[in-house]
Amino acid sequence: MSRNHPVVTGFYHEDTNSIAYVVADLATRRCAIIDPVLDFDRACRGTHTTFADRMATFVREQGLTVEWILDTHPHADHFSAAPYLKEVFGAPAAIGEQVIRVQKIWKEIYNLPDFPADGSQWDRLFKDGERFRVGALEAEVLFSPGHTAASITYVIGDAAFVHDTLFMPDGGTARADFPGGDARALYRSIQRILALPPETRVFTGHDYQPGGREPRWESTVAEQRAHNTHLRDGVTEGAFVQAREARDRTLPFPALLLDALQVNIRGGRLPEPEANGVAYLKIPLNQFRETGCTAVRASKG
Repeated sequence: MSRNHPVVTGFYHEDTNSIAYVVADLATRRCAIIDPVLDFDRACRGTHTTFADRMATFVREQGLTVEWILDTHPHADHFSAAPYLKEVFGAPAAIGEQVIRVQKIWKEIYNLPDFPADGSQWDRLFKDGERFRVGALEAEVLFSPGHTAASITYVIGDAAFVHDTLFMPDGGTARADFPGGDARALYRSIQRILALPPETRVFTGHDYQPGGREPRWESTVAEQRAHNTHLRDGVTEGAFVQAREARDRTLPFPALLLDALQVNIRGGRLPEPEANGVAYLKIPLNQFRETGCTAVRASKG
């Protein structure tokens, strides 16, 4: 096994079409967990840890030590299980430093005057180009804005975890119409990812099963450049931005956006319980009425 070739195990969360990862260096038996999901029952607005526990069980069964719990960005379609797994494994939680920009945007939307929009909810805020290790594997952070203002890509050995920037080639690219999103920035972020070596493995954060196929989440840079339905080689920035913005105007409002971001700007922590011991979400009314929002199961790209 090459020292630059981590073993990557994907866990598909069917309710939100999300993929979370355990990225392991078998030489040292050390690993990172990327974008873990906290289950959320939409009917009764209750959380549970079934999915995260499945990841935790896998880690234990493989005899791995968790070094990092990594989020790529504050997710708009599921709750992060990073705080729960941090408690389970005692590993630090990290995200990109531009999360502060997203926190400031949503602090205003939710009208949370006392909320500390300073990134202090995580143990580590990574800068663009910063390097760290997972066992003996070298990892690098690429700032990848566009889908959100805070998105980052983790390149760990020969594997790139591109979150909601690229989907599988038949799924195209992620939407860029959320507050802080930018289609032009998304194009430039993708070009940076596609400049990685062609054999680099690309792991995406969602798969919406185009055509009803089985879930898939691994491709290569070469496959993306040749076949991505939105951004294969030869597509200009102007053409991409025009097509991306036109498509975004047709997409329905994500069903969990207003629930999930209120939690995820807190690093995945639920709001503090009130005097009766119950935690409450604060949902702004009519904030997005002008978008003609109609909620759906997931935020397809």
